[in-house]
Amino acid sequence: MKVGMLWFDGKDVDDVGPRVQAAASYYRDKYGRAPTVCFLHPSMIGEVRLAQVDGVHLRPSESILRGHLWLGVEEQGA
Repeated sequence: MKVGMLWFDGKDVDDVGPRVQAAASYYRDKYGRAPTVCFLHPSMIGEVRLAQVDGVHLRPSESILRGHLWLGVEEQGA
């Protein structure tokens, strides 16, 4: 993914599921298609280590600040 939408959620909530769902809903409304991947700080995934939320694959990345989600559509062959 080269281009995506950066979403900030400053709420102090441990469950990342609702955060990803809210960001994905906004993404769908704004861009007319569903995101397929979400990069987020590893500390946000928690102990459960979810692999996906509502079809959006979660990818931990140290380069994403805590509280931020970077959503987009994964490129073919990537």
